[in-house]
Formats: sequence, structure tokens, C-alpha cells
Amino acid sequence: MHGPVPAAWLLVALCAATGAYCLLRMRSAVQEQRRAAGGEALMGFGMAVMAVPAAVFTPPRWAWPLYAAVFGAAALRALWSARSTPHHLHHLVGTAAMVYMSAAMAAAPPGAHHEHGGLGVPPLTGALLVYFTGYVLHSGARLVPAAVAVAGSGPVRWGDRPELARVCRLSMGIGMVAMLLAM
Repeated sequence: MHGPVPAAWLLVALCAATGAYCLLRMRSAVQEQRRAAGGEALMGFGMAVMAVPAAVFTPPRWAWPLYAAVFGAAALRALWSARSTPHHLHHLVGTAAMVYMSAAMAAAPPGAHHEHGGLGVPPLTGALLVYFTGYVLHSGARLVPAAVAVAGSGPVRWGDRPELARVCRLSMGIGMVAMLLAM
């Protein structure tokens, strides 16, 4: 995920801020919201680490298989959770995309992370780009009339605000598109 340095730092900031807000959402009184926020925090911070410009920090070769293992475990958890909550299918796609990007970085020769050998976009990368672009467009459209509070329930805590949870997911989708484009 080694694109232009200023764009990479913006992506790092976006993903880290999203991960931090998801940690705040983990304090919610609603168990399902806490569970989803934990997975989203992992994604946000993982994406932030992967987006750090290579000129500043290049992870050692052994780090990429470690990232793949961590996100593989998160994918298994999302698969298990998807049995009862369809929203976790999106988490499954996101964690699988992180496994794919980690594996691609592990397999790439050093210094060749943004070369595809003249073959164009790999089919899996293209499919993930289509999915996340559609997700971003759909999520952005759903943001427009987001409810701020449930009628009669009093003030809503920061961790329970539905429009902020949607923004969190939208920003991670945008980050995923940027990372896939930079592969």
C-alpha cells in the first residue's frame, strides 16, 4: 500500500481516527454494537499500520504473514458471527481483503510493491475494488438522513450514535479502496 507519501499519511490518519472512535464505541451498552466495534477497531488500526509510507517504515518480511494470521483469525470470527448477523458478512469481506493484501505484500519481492509486472489489475483485486466502491457509494447514500437519537430515549452516548458508526464504516471502506488502488 505504498502510494504517494501525503496520501499515505492522510490514510494513516483516517484509519487511526476510525480505529480510535471504534474503541470508544466498544463502551456501548449494546452487546452487538460492542462486538462489531471491536472488529472495526482492529480493521482501522490494521489499515493504519499497513498504510504507513514505505519511506518511513518498511515492516520486516516476517510481519506480513503475521498480519495475514491476525486478519485470518478475525475473518474466522466474522464468519462465525455472520451466522446470526448478516452485517458480519461485510466484516468477513474486509478481513479477507486484509489477508489478501498481507499475503500479496509477503509474496512481493522487496521494493516492488507497486508493480504488477505489466499484467494489469489482478482479478481478485478488481473484484474487491468493485465491492468496496459499491459499499462506499451505498454507505454514503445511507448517511444522508441518519437518525441522531431514538425518540424518547434521551441523549445518545458517543459510542451509540448510529450516524457516527456509519461514518466509521464508510471511512474504512474509503480507506480500503485507496489501499487496493495502491497495491
